[in-house]
Amino acid sequence: MRTFFAGFIGMVVVLCTGQYANATLRLPQLVSDGMVLQRNTNIKIWGWGSPGERVKIAFIGKSFKTLVGDDGQWSVTLPKIKAGGPYQMDIDGSNHIVLKDVLIGDVWFCSGQSNMTIKMERVKEKYPEEIAKADFPLIRYFFVATTADVAGIHSDYPPGHWVATTKQNILEIGAVAYFFAKQLYSRHHIPIGIINSSVGGTPIQAWIGESGIKDIGTYGHRLAQFKDTAFMAGIARAKQRAIAPDPALQGEDKGTSGAIKWYEPSYIPNNWHKFWMPGYWADQGVKGLNGVVWFRKEVNVPVEMAGKAAKLFLGRIIDADETYVNGKLVGKITYQYPPRRYEVPAGILKAGKNVIMVRVTNSAGKGGFVPDKRYELTDGTTVIDLRGDWLYQVGQAYQPRRNALRGSAPFSAQDEPTGLYNAMIAPAVSYPVKGFLWYQGETNIGTKNYGELLTALINNWRTAWKDDSLPFLVVQLPNFGEVQYSPAESAWAEIREAQLKAMALPNTALAVAIDGGEWNDIHPLNKKDVGERLALAAERLAYGNLQVVASGPTFQSAVVYGNSITLAFTDIGTGLVSNNGEPLAQFAIAGEDKQFVWASATIVGDKVVVSSPLVQHPLYVRYAWADNPEGANLYNREGLPASPFRTDLPK
Repeated sequence: MRTFFAGFIGMVVVLCTGQYANATLRLPQLVSDGMVLQRNTNIKIWGWGSPGERVKIAFIGKSFKTLVGDDGQWSVTLPKIKAGGPYQMDIDGSNHIVLKDVLIGDVWFCSGQSNMTIKMERVKEKYPEEIAKADFPLIRYFFVATTADVAGIHSDYPPGHWVATTKQNILEIGAVAYFFAKQLYSRHHIPIGIINSSVGGTPIQAWIGESGIKDIGTYGHRLAQFKDTAFMAGIARAKQRAIAPDPALQGEDKGTSGAIKWYEPSYIPNNWHKFWMPGYWADQGVKGLNGVVWFRKEVNVPVEMAGKAAKLFLGRIIDADETYVNGKLVGKITYQYPPRRYEVPAGILKAGKNVIMVRVTNSAGKGGFVPDKRYELTDGTTVIDLRGDWLYQVGQAYQPRRNALRGSAPFSAQDEPTGLYNAMIAPAVSYPVKGFLWYQGETNIGTKNYGELLTALINNWRTAWKDDSLPFLVVQLPNFGEVQYSPAESAWAEIREAQLKAMALPNTALAVAIDGGEWNDIHPLNKKDVGERLALAAERLAYGNLQVVASGPTFQSAVVYGNSITLAFTDIGTGLVSNNGEPLAQFAIAGEDKQFVWASATIVGDKVVVSSPLVQHPLYVRYAWADNPEGANLYNREGLPASPFRTDLPK
């Protein structure tokens, strides 16, 4: 037995030695052509190679040497360098690597969920001039492909590359990051690098490393489970069962299974039902249906529009759609969030009657068309409004899964503590940065300890980058959801409050976006205000420009005077104002019973006085305390909105 193990170990050594012997010098994905390196700080360049291999780096007239360690890793530290470039970096070992177009400037690490990932392509109709005039070759962008792992730290990212912000690339650049970087570049005229490591629909706990989260709540127990091979094997088996096809869902869509497909021009829609566009089928006579519903609209195209290329806007659709014009497929999207903006090629539209068919598939919740969006067909000159009467017919009704797993959601590493930190944060911690941008929280609505988690994340990342003073800029969640016309509790407001309270940490700042949302879209299009407000925060916090007003009014204190409460604020700039000239709105007041009622609020000097005849002995005030506090209008004269707040803080 001892002979067997000795032989086995010897074989492993030989294999490993052979692996190293055949290894060539290799760099991490971030260290590549077009990269931006952080100015005015020591810069680490690192990689992998064969143990003992000599490594030489030549950069800006200086050379640096090192050896690959026994673990196959190497690194050198470049001294502080001023902003500039482009430069070339030559790296020599067993092979020769040339890195071209290297810039020195400021690097910002952006992270969060979908509102940080949304590209300029999504908002191109809102900002056409930005698309047309994008020419900022010194702004570089690196997007990290999604990967998640709870098993351990990754040493590198999946394949990726730096791109310059030009007309050729602008549509692929993250919108918030673009507006942020453009604003900084316009002020400082130095290269700006953006690393965007974000994943839509992910919770904050997935972005925190083990040392930062293990002592919070039950996360330590969950992390221990990840190290239990039997537990993880069970997860793998359950996942395999969960993705197995369910016979109950197999069936035919009548719209595509007949002799004549419903989208074909020759199809005659007998016995179809009326539908008012936009809307949800659950509100128009089809209750409790998950499945496929077809929608049909006949439109009259004028002669001058016939034959031309056009664009079809169908708002947002829940969930998936396939859309046809005169029998031709013009577009399809598999999930609910992207706006439907389909190109209709030249030659499809004809003078007179044209038929638009939309096949909508939904498996949960209310399927249909989101209201208050753009629904039209246009060639850029003529616009045909598509709102109003349509026809619909059910193509397929799904049956509930009979073998669904009960008691637990399917396992996904990107939803688990450390899952995204391990694979999407850890590989970058050796790359020096100027600071962090964080836009996340929607997935954590209802998480009562979000503030604790955000504080842990900030501390965890700073520790990983070995700099406790790195600026950390947070986007406060915008308004979203249906308007409530009476004071009420709000889970969205609680997350905003948690984000605000986490700013008690040093070198942090909050970009308030309470005026930038849309009631019916968790991905609002107004990314410019968000990016530019983040840039204002960076200007003051990271660049030391104390003359910049970087925040809207922030609640500081409340004093009760008889039947009114006087509120004081920081960050009032040159004064408090109502941004629309109307009386201040979204202030509520309550006494000891905490039964809030709407209040009148008046700006008196640099304070706000709040009262209501319904509350003679007031104790508490709330402002903009709602999912969607429509009409919240307290700003400073610099045009920045006040953060929502409450004085009745939970114990």
